[in-house]
Amino acid sequence: MKSFTKTIAAATAAVAMLVSVSVSAMGTKDIVDTAASAGSFKTLVTAVKAADLVKTLKSSGPFTVFAPTDEAFAKLPKGTLENLLRPENKAKLAAILTYHVIPGKVMAADISGKMLKVATVQGAEISVNATSGVKINDSSVVTADVGASNGVIHVIDTVILPPKK
Repeated sequence: MKSFTKTIAAATAAVAMLVSVSVSAMGTKDIVDTAASAGSFKTLVTAVKAADLVKTLKSSGPFTVFAPTDEAFAKLPKGTLENLLRPENKAKLAAILTYHVIPGKVMAADISGKMLKVATVQGAEISVNATSGVKINDSSVVTADVGASNGVIHVIDTVILPPKK
C-alpha cells in the first residue's frame, strides 16, 4: 500500500509540474509586453510603436512573431533603420514588421522536420526550414517558443525583408 501511495503522490507531483510548466510557457503578458520586458527587443518595440502596430499585437491574436533582436536590427545597412522610422515611411515599416508575423500560434514542435512556405500577415510568404534547427528565409531562430498570452515569439538573428514587388 505504501508503494501505491508513493506512486500516486509522484504522479500527482508530475501532473502539477506539467500544469505549472504549461501555464508559464503560455505567458501572462501579450506579445508587445513580453518583447518589451525581455530587454533585447528595444529596436523592435520602437519600430512597432512607430508603425502603429501596438494595438494589433496586443489584440487577442493569436500570432506567431519572428522577433529580430537589437543585434539583428544593427546588421541592417547604415541609415536603413533611421530612414524606416521616419513618419513618411510608416507604411513601409509596417510592411516589414508584418512580414515577421503569421496568424495563429505555431510552436517549434508543430513544424519540426518540415520545409514550408507560410503566408505572413503582410501577405507575402516566408520560407520555413525546420529540418536542422529552424531557418526563416535567411534568418536563424535562436530562441523558440517564448510564450505570450496572445501567441508565441521566436527570436531570430536577422531582420527578414519582404520580396520586392
